[in-house]
Amino acid sequence: MPKPESFPIEQIFVPTKQKKALNPETVAEIAESMLDIGQQTPISVRRDGDRLVLVEGLHRLEACKALGETTILGVVVTAEFADHKPQLAERPEVEAERLKMARLKQLRLEKEAAEASTTASKGAGATQASRTHPAKGARDNPKASPGRTVKSKPKSLSDWITQQKGSGGRY
Repeated sequence: MPKPESFPIEQIFVPTKQKKALNPETVAEIAESMLDIGQQTPISVRRDGDRLVLVEGLHRLEACKALGETTILGVVVTAEFADHKPQLAERPEVEAERLKMARLKQLRLEKEAAEASTTASKGAGATQASRTHPAKGARDNPKASPGRTVKSKPKSLSDWITQQKGSGGRY
């Protein structure tokens, strides 16, 4: 690993993409730490013509700026290293966490889909129920006493006789 050098902060260019990841709380924590123990980890920069481009260490750079520093410790890395810096996913524990989060997201999406399906079917069932007509043979007369229905047509003579006996009718 190259030996850390001191670089003028004003000569370090921070790509816009990295600026979006800036967290002021992290900067404040690092600045407090730097006041107590100094800068422990150098930033990484690469040369691009006359300027230096930040590769890694945005929060450390911003903490130094906040403390009023004019220089920062850093190492110059090659463009190849800058393009292929170790990805977090290359570390097994980070990959395991990523897979866990992907599984949780999938489970959440499945649960939401199931809830939406249940809600939709309940809504459709209520709509369906409101559109259904009374069972065949049921009275449509609102003045009729509730619970009374027209008897179904008997299938045989003995069924008809049984119906008549049960209703008190004559045969």
